[in-house]
Parts: sequence; structure tokens; C-alpha cells
Amino acid sequence: MAYKPNLQRTWWLQHRFFRAYMLREATVLPLVFLLCSLLAGAYSLASTEAFIAWQEFMAKPWVIVIHALALLASLYHALTFFQLFPRVMPIRLGDKSVPAAVMIAAQWAGTVTVIALFLWLFGGGL
Repeated sequence: MAYKPNLQRTWWLQHRFFRAYMLREATVLPLVFLLCSLLAGAYSLASTEAFIAWQEFMAKPWVIVIHALALLASLYHALTFFQLFPRVMPIRLGDKSVPAAVMIAAQWAGTVTVIALFLWLFGGGL
């Protein structure tokens, strides 16, 4: 017989670390909606009527709010991942380790570079 601790449903509210972890995991919810919306948009390309209906759906205020939440969730997820990365995978150059602040700044620089490149390629310039 194994020991089975009795946990309340709100066990994760007891400590700041667990609340932050659960918030990070919850960032997937608005992203799932975003991906389903984009998948529906790709599927709607089969006919003009379906595409127009999809565009009307995407213009609804509550859809825009959920997509804004998805953007914020993505940024929060990136922030927490970038902060965790130097601890999980430290980079050593010879006998010295690359400082965590340098690694985090490099990741944000890469993110901004990719966004700028995307806007330049598909958005008609910066």
C-alpha cells in the first residue's frame, strides 16, 4: 500500500511559485483558440462565402480580445522560458559561463529580429 497525500483542489494557490507555474501552463488556452481560428481560416479558403464568413467572425470584438490575450500569453510564456533557459542549459566558453542576462538579452534580440523580418517580408515593410 502506497502513501497517497490528500491534496485540495486549490493546492497550487498556497505558494507563489505554483501560481506562476499554473499561469504559465494556462497560457496555452488562448493560443489553442488562435490556432483553431487560423485553421478554420485555412479551411474557409475552399469557397468565397466561407472565407467572407470567417473574416466576419475574426472581426468580432470578443475574438479580437481573445487574440490579444493570446499575444500577451505568448509574451508571458516567452518571458518565463527565457528566464528559465540559462538555468537549464548554461553555456560555457572555455572556463567561463555566459552570464544569464546576456543569454536572456540574446533571446529577446532574436525574437525582435524574427518579428521585424516577418513584418518586412509579409507586412510591406516596417
